[in-house]
Amino acid sequence: MEKAAPADQPIHELLRQRWSPVIFSPRAIEPEKRQSLWEAARWAPSSYNAQPWSFIVVNRDNPEYFEKFLSCLVPKNAEWAQSAPIGILSVAALTFEHNGKPNRHAFHDVGLAVENMVIQATAVGLCAHQMAGFDVDQARRLFHIPPTHEPVAAIAVGYAGDPASASDEHRQRDAGPRVRKPLASFVFAGEFGQPLRDGR
Repeated sequence: MEKAAPADQPIHELLRQRWSPVIFSPRAIEPEKRQSLWEAARWAPSSYNAQPWSFIVVNRDNPEYFEKFLSCLVPKNAEWAQSAPIGILSVAALTFEHNGKPNRHAFHDVGLAVENMVIQATAVGLCAHQMAGFDVDQARRLFHIPPTHEPVAAIAVGYAGDPASASDEHRQRDAGPRVRKPLASFVFAGEFGQPLRDGR
C-alpha cells in the first residue's frame, strides 16, 4: 500500500512516499537492508559531531527481547507493532563526551538520525512508524539504559502488510487521508507569528 503525500509544492519523491502504517507484514527484513538503516543514521548531522544517538534493536526471531519491547508500548501501539519484524528504541546521550556538559540538542540530533533511517527505509521499500506511546521507565529498566542516557522513541520497521489481514480499525487508520498544517501556520517572516508570503 502506498500513500504519497499530496504536497502543495514539489518535494523529493522519497519524502512524498514516506508514511507510517500500522499494518505491517511479519516478513523478515534482508540483512543488507537492515544494515543500510544503521548506516544512514550514522551519517546524520549533530551538534559538535557528538552523534548522541544509540539504537536498541529487537527482532521477532528473538522472542525474549521482542516481548520486552512490546511490553514497553502502550496497549494500542503493541496491538499493531507486534506484527513488525523489527522494533527499535532510540536513545539520547544527555551530555557531550568532549566536555561533560549537558547536550540540550541531543533529542534534536537523535531525531535527525532517525529521519535519516526512516528515509533510507523508504528508499529500500520498507516502512517505519515512530511512537511516543511507550513507558520510558520500563524501557530504561528492561534494556539497562544508564541514567546518562534517555529513551526517546520506539520505532517499528518492516514491510507494509496486507490490509485484508488487519482489523477494521487498522484498515481505516491506514486508509485515512494524510493531512498537514498549512505553511502559513508555522513558517514565519522576520518574527514569530508573521506568515511568510510567497516563500520570502
